[in-house]
Amino acid sequence: QVQLVESGGGLVQAGGSLRLSCAASLRTFSTYTIAWIRQAPGKEREFVAAVSWNAGRTYESNFVKGRFTISRDNAKNTVYLQMNTLKPEDTAVYYCAATRPYDVDTVRPSDYHYWGQGTQVTVSS
Repeated sequence: QVQLVESGGGLVQAGGSLRLSCAASLRTFSTYTIAWIRQAPGKEREFVAAVSWNAGRTYESNFVKGRFTISRDNAKNTVYLQMNTLKPEDTAVYYCAATRPYDVDTVRPSDYHYWGQGTQVTVSS
């Protein structure tokens, strides 16, 4: 059974930082692309960042470039999202999601097959 468990969310002031973690119970973790996808109240899910199984390539949305960094530790079956210079518009539930093994990299939330329960990030102004 595949499980993705997010942690690290919370309440932070604008300009602050948080680090999210996603622990995965994927037997061959290194073969999955893992993404962070967020959903704000009343809005659709939107892609934030992903780290590929393929040479660890990373992808970030324009609105987080220079502020958020995604990374993975295959030895720990964990993906991280370091979030700096947070803004109130970053407030959302952040989900960790995984593709199927060796899938083509994608920034479309609908292409991700496995999902965690999400962790709330709230940025106050």
